[in-house]
Amino acid sequence: MDGEKPTNAFTRTLDKVGRSTVHGVEEVGNGGVMVFESLYWLIFGPRQGQPVRMNAVIEQMMGIGITAIPIIAMLAGAISVTLAIQGIYTLRIFGAESHVTAGLGFVVVREFAPMITGILVAGRSGSALAARIGTMKINQEIDALKVMGINPVRYLVAPPLIAMLIMVPCLTMMSNVVGLFLAGVYINIELSISLAAYLDGLIDVLTVDDVFHGLGKSVIYAIEIAVIGVVNGAGVQGGAEGVGKATTRSVVQAISAIIVTAMVVVIVSTF
Repeated sequence: MDGEKPTNAFTRTLDKVGRSTVHGVEEVGNGGVMVFESLYWLIFGPRQGQPVRMNAVIEQMMGIGITAIPIIAMLAGAISVTLAIQGIYTLRIFGAESHVTAGLGFVVVREFAPMITGILVAGRSGSALAARIGTMKINQEIDALKVMGINPVRYLVAPPLIAMLIMVPCLTMMSNVVGLFLAGVYINIELSISLAAYLDGLIDVLTVDDVFHGLGKSVIYAIEIAVIGVVNGAGVQGGAEGVGKATTRSVVQAISAIIVTAMVVVIVSTF
């Protein structure tokens, strides 16, 4: 009978796995629909008299990007210096510590700058987005928007998604500059390699494709952060406790998605 729970332990396990799988696929589908709806309202909204609010996009850009500059710059610099320290320590075994510039440039630009930026944005802005939409759902504000004839995706989803797509790559580029500069300062102190020689070394090994590889990842991370935050916020149940759970879940899922995406892109790019 429908609604009856299986009595066999193995069957219950399969039932739980099946329900979780269906729920996960449903969330991915909802996220994809939201992305396409956001793009639809961005392009065709003005023709229908319901354009995406640019003041809301700018407000989101301020919250996602400008206010995050200090913490992202600090962590990008700290991680890049740490990579330089470990790179020099490892290469010194082979007497090749002067070649640390090549490995550092690739690792920072292609992997760590976009990943660290995405994780920090997920922790700051992705969680805030989930909490805001979750609170609005509990207070029935989303239903009120529908009653007033305002499309919730255009009003609530499109602005943060557009802001993410703009600011996350910009923050990633800033992470590249800050991280490589501070790592260069450490290399200058440790190995007595001038900053000019360090910069020449970076220019020799890095290409435009390497930079766009990292920026392309940051665009994917931006979409994942926005969609996961919205989907978790829209699925809130159970009052304030539900908002807290959705916020935590959105951060965990966003960070997991960023790391898995980074791994998949690396594997695909090697073929």
